[in-house]
Amino acid sequence: MKRKTASTIAEIELVYRNRVPAAQRPRVTCSESAYRILLESWDQSKICLLEQFRILMLDRSNRVMGSTLISTGGVAGTVADPRLIFVTALKCRACAIILAHNHPSGNLTPSHADMDLTRKLKQAGQWLELPILDHLILSTEGYYSMADEGTL
Repeated sequence: MKRKTASTIAEIELVYRNRVPAAQRPRVTCSESAYRILLESWDQSKICLLEQFRILMLDRSNRVMGSTLISTGGVAGTVADPRLIFVTALKCRACAIILAHNHPSGNLTPSHADMDLTRKLKQAGQWLELPILDHLILSTEGYYSMADEGTL
């Protein structure tokens, strides 16, 4: 019995809906503006409790196209899957990405794992022509910018 190939494979549809005109979206002009935007969208009941990883997707004018939660972990870490990061950014046709995660302890110093992940994501972004502009480590008290500190 012959089967139709079209009925045995999954259909994949790419959809991005943005109901906010570009001129009304916040623009990232520096690490501090990215921090303010991220802090405003962070779940305040979790920022001091457990580690989470988010990304900001930017257009060519560095206006925020969207923000999404990539992962939630425990008190000492979370897993940020590079495939989820890039599929999300590519789906909304982002031109650049800002990475961010919180340290519930309030210690803003990047760990070796933070640096390794950032290096890996930066390299992948170069291959995809989707640059990683910064990786922020944040708390309610402040932030650490890898771009500002020259560690990106």
